[in-house]
Amino acid sequence: MDQYKVVGRIGEGAHGLVLRGQRLGTGQEIALKRVLLKKLEDGIPTTVIREIKALQEVDCEYVVQLLDVFPQGLGFVLVFEFMPSGLWEMLRDAENPLTVPQMKAYMIMLLKGVAYLHEHSIMHRDLKPANLLISRDGVLKIADLGLGRMFWAEQNRPYSHQVATRWYRAPELLYGARYYTEAVDLWAVGCILGELLTCSPLFPGETDIEQLAIVLRTLGTPTAETWPGMTELPDFNKITFPETRGVSWDQIFPDCVPEAVDLVKKFLVYNGDRRLKAKQALVHPYFFTLPLPCQLSGMPKPVDGHRHQFKVKEYDIEKPVDELFSDLKGMLTS
Repeated sequence: MDQYKVVGRIGEGAHGLVLRGQRLGTGQEIALKRVLLKKLEDGIPTTVIREIKALQEVDCEYVVQLLDVFPQGLGFVLVFEFMPSGLWEMLRDAENPLTVPQMKAYMIMLLKGVAYLHEHSIMHRDLKPANLLISRDGVLKIADLGLGRMFWAEQNRPYSHQVATRWYRAPELLYGARYYTEAVDLWAVGCILGELLTCSPLFPGETDIEQLAIVLRTLGTPTAETWPGMTELPDFNKITFPETRGVSWDQIFPDCVPEAVDLVKKFLVYNGDRRLKAKQALVHPYFFTLPLPCQLSGMPKPVDGHRHQFKVKEYDIEKPVDELFSDLKGMLTS
């Protein structure tokens, strides 16, 4: 920790506070993710070990860079490049609404990042606007691999279904699937694209049951043909929903060009095996029709304070470092 100085608070991660800092000597802006162990005998959480291992293997312009890892007190600290804002904030910046070319550029960056992760056998399992950060140069980068997991196509092994934030959770996960693929990320990509196009979440459920009900009501009741193996999912027979034909895509996206709607449709498919791969999506006609994707020079360049314009709670950045870490310890042990 003697190489860094804490200057403020960024937000809260899965394991505690994320602090803003500087590297002493160079002045480089960094983000410090402090992880405290709840019980020493329990060791380091497996989710954190997975995130570290995954990030140490990643070298992609569109995935946030892990700069350093070191022990600190009863835990350790992950050091990341500092990102002043994220897609969640960009979507809520009513004074600076995103243009279609900027939306397309963000989607290209997201797809390139997802394609890289999948090509390197990494499932993210929690893609959502809040985990897509924006650099000062306007580059979108995938962050928070706390739920990330290595996978191998030839191995049919079970995973936890308690992953992904509810609004972006694939239907197989909502039905309790333990055997699934990186296609869960592709469903989330479709949800994110839909949110960009409509400026609101597509499936905003308050509970898992309501979430599944909204998906089925919107896309229609799946069949054995559209979703093979559906009836074999662990929670399929625990609840039934009224049969529905779903809502027309034109009604869901009334002001969108056909190419945009077609791309969303190819992600939001019940059968995960048929969802469009990220690499394939990069050559979809949506990105080659006017208006074309924005050049990086024309992308929004978030400035200091942009993130906090859209947060409910502010934080006193003058608090001493010891108090900041004390707050974090209290959160984790409560």
